[in-house]
Amino acid sequence: MTGEHQTLALLLFSAFVAVTLGITTWVSRNRHGSAEEFYAGGRLFSPLENGFAIAGDYMSAASFLGISGLIALYGYDGMLYSVGFLVAWLVVLLLVAELVRNCGRFTLADVVAARMAERPVRIAAGTSSVAVSVLYLVAQMVGAGSLVALLLGGTGEAARSWTVIGVGALMVVYVSLGGMRATTWIQIVKAVLLMAGTVALTVLVLVRFHGDVNSLLSTAARRSGHGMDFLAPGLRYGGDWTSRLDFISLGLALVLGTAGLPHILSRFYTVPTARAARRSVVWAIGLIGSFYLMTIVLGFGAAALIGPDEVRASNASGNTAVPLLALDLGGGAGSTGGTVLFAIVAAVAFATILAVVAGITLASSASVAHDLYSSLRRRHAKQYSEVTVARVAAAVIGAAAIGLGLLARDLNVAFLVGLAFAVAASANLPVLLYSLFWRRFTTRGAVWAVYGGLIPAVLLVLVSPVVSGGPEALFPGVDFQLFPLQNPGVVSIPLGFLAGWIGTLTSPEPPDEARHAETEVRALTGAGAV
Repeated sequence: MTGEHQTLALLLFSAFVAVTLGITTWVSRNRHGSAEEFYAGGRLFSPLENGFAIAGDYMSAASFLGISGLIALYGYDGMLYSVGFLVAWLVVLLLVAELVRNCGRFTLADVVAARMAERPVRIAAGTSSVAVSVLYLVAQMVGAGSLVALLLGGTGEAARSWTVIGVGALMVVYVSLGGMRATTWIQIVKAVLLMAGTVALTVLVLVRFHGDVNSLLSTAARRSGHGMDFLAPGLRYGGDWTSRLDFISLGLALVLGTAGLPHILSRFYTVPTARAARRSVVWAIGLIGSFYLMTIVLGFGAAALIGPDEVRASNASGNTAVPLLALDLGGGAGSTGGTVLFAIVAAVAFATILAVVAGITLASSASVAHDLYSSLRRRHAKQYSEVTVARVAAAVIGAAAIGLGLLARDLNVAFLVGLAFAVAASANLPVLLYSLFWRRFTTRGAVWAVYGGLIPAVLLVLVSPVVSGGPEALFPGVDFQLFPLQNPGVVSIPLGFLAGWIGTLTSPEPPDEARHAETEVRALTGAGAV
């Protein structure tokens, strides 16, 4: 890419950083330092504001660049990612949003601990939440480093490394100084930018084909080299039984994992009531649904206007499909319009990463301070000391994410994101649903549900073809593959539910039906909610 592209993209990105740092500085001067302020922004956000923030938290760079790229390369099979990410929100809306807002205060562990022995449950849920968050963070860090090479022309290792360090340092500043309030406004600004950029590109694609979607699809199929098979299922997941089962496993992880992501669950505590939490999800579904519909247009537009071969030549994973499409829609390389559109895409992609890592870092630091730190102390931590620990935890987690991001900069980002969703669906969702809906659930069942999903999910990935046994594996020179699937969800998710069930049946303690009844009334009515 030309120096003009790089300069304009850096200027736009710098403007976003300046605005968000200004928001963080302003918020840090107007806060009073309580746990409710730091973790939940004082619970003062409206459903519309929180809906935009949820959308900003969820629509990552992997969605903006990755899904469009997969559609450009694989057609129908790539589009299924958009469907999976969107359908997941129906689970959140119908089963989680209002009940979590009524039963908890700041974290997932609050919901479970409402009717269990607090210490073991908080340690288990806190450990799982930190594991999911760190996996997600590393993926974003790797994406940040890759974007330098893909979008700004910084192909050197030093440029990628300094990008990872810079993104990590910014997220620590956002979280440590501004807490949830600053993080929320950063996500709102990012969501507006991302939606505006995506709408503009979508309109330009449709204008290029005179609004004829059939012409768009037929041109994409013709340029794909696969003919009409490009528009039918099976191009990526239609091979042997292993690839089909892998798709089922990935679909389960995507659909069920969203309801267990810590940084998504924490957003429900930033509104004053459960009704507001549900309305937030409705707003988020509208925004996220519109976004994923537009990624379908962008993906097929890239296939029709750029061609899968050129996309693959630029980046084997298809991550450059949207930048290349922007360049073409603006008038091609060297044109002013192409330069401007390319720069906007680059700036929005970086803004997306910054907003997402801020939300994840805040959720993981809250788990460390509110769950792990409070549980491991003999006496319950005071609010101000807990907030101090959360700020320190944000810095430590940020440093760990930077280090892991530097080590993993050549690894597959999609693998890391898929693993995060699989772990969330395997460890967090079973204990959450059992706690809300099963009267006989016990403390042992809760602990077993978390570890019974977390440990198999991680172990199965370590012995999967993603890590070893093939030329595209993380360690291609060795082979200790024992598990044939790339995503463990189809095995680890049922194991999480099964472990919780067995743990409850074998528990020596009787279920506390009175506390369950109290939790049930609180979940359904909001009586006694914080």
